[in-house]
Amino acid sequence: MPRLTTETFGGGDQSWLGSTHGVADARTEVLDVSTLTPTTHYPDGYVPSGTPVAKVAGRLVPYDPDDGTTDGAGVLAGFVLTDQKVVGDGDLAVPVLDHGRVVVANLPVPFAVPEAADKRAAVTVVFV
Repeated sequence: MPRLTTETFGGGDQSWLGSTHGVADARTEVLDVSTLTPTTHYPDGYVPSGTPVAKVAGRLVPYDPDDGTTDGAGVLAGFVLTDQKVVGDGDLAVPVLDHGRVVVANLPVPFAVPEAADKRAAVTVVFV
């Protein structure tokens, strides 16, 4: 008997998108799963659409607004565009929205728009 599994696919909650601008131009980046905490970042087995990320050493990591650096986890690189299923601890190729409109109140995690220009220099986002 073959081993069968059932998997549900969906777009997730993309109510955080303030427009469709930038959606078709999302870039593909590698998400370093080892930097994520299952209970915090993907409690349902998925990294949710709208998760803010930073880019460190060529890989995406969770955005950390308390990081004081201007080249590390404290620099917003964008938002994961669609739900991403996490299986094991292997890195994931994910679509990242780095320009467009973002409805802050609808993001899946608490988020404060970075005030310092160098903390948001990697994105062209209008926060609404």
